[in-house]
Amino acid sequence: MLSYQHIYHAGNPADVHKHALLCWMLGYMTAKPKPMTYLETHAGRGLYDLDAPEARRTGEAAAGVSRALDAGVVNPEHPYRAALSAVRAAHGGRAYAGSPLLAATLLRQGDRAELAELHPQEHAALAHAMSPHDVRVHRRDGFDMVHSLCPPTPRRGLMLIDPSYEVKADYDTIPGQIARLNRKWNVGVICLWYPILTGAPHGPMLTALEALGLPGAVRHELRFPPVRAGHRMVGSGLFVVNAPYGLAAEAARLAARWRDAGFAA
Repeated sequence: MLSYQHIYHAGNPADVHKHALLCWMLGYMTAKPKPMTYLETHAGRGLYDLDAPEARRTGEAAAGVSRALDAGVVNPEHPYRAALSAVRAAHGGRAYAGSPLLAATLLRQGDRAELAELHPQEHAALAHAMSPHDVRVHRRDGFDMVHSLCPPTPRRGLMLIDPSYEVKADYDTIPGQIARLNRKWNVGVICLWYPILTGAPHGPMLTALEALGLPGAVRHELRFPPVRAGHRMVGSGLFVVNAPYGLAAEAARLAARWRDAGFAA
């Protein structure tokens, strides 16, 4: 059984990068009066308490979302900030929403959401966190779930692939998974997050993805210093297939604010 639990890392700089651009894409897609589907392969528990002992032990949120909000990395009208504010209004000022809860906050009545989480404790916490929302929570392998559902109804939609990379084979298998999913769901926005670690284990995976010639591909990375001594993560990356119009420009704006706020390594 996998042991990864995101509570130790919730709200870190990589979350700010991933969630800000995810929420921008969802905000863009939900602005159009057409229903959509949201799929997530590795959902985690959905809701995190930044005052929990696990989060306080690492201090990653202080170096990430807390600093980013104080520095104005995202403006008050940004969908990420709006969704996080709604979650904090419901759950307290030290709550942090993971991607499934951010998505559920931005989705509309008539949209569809399907979430997968295999870890038993994380799945139970996810089911509880998502209970007020009209979503389906599955305890199963995320790739099995999305392959069984694609192409979904509605066909218009977005998929987030956000593994922990605790299984090192993920780097080798993900390009093939995304190629298959794109063949099944050629109109779907497929968003892959990956960590940038010292030693660059993501490098061959990105080379393989770019060699596929997938449609509308946008790659974006942000760098930052290690959040604590000995920490291997030095950046965050997204690779998006069928990227919504304007994503590259929004990513560039985020990067400029990131640099202005002194986050860049």
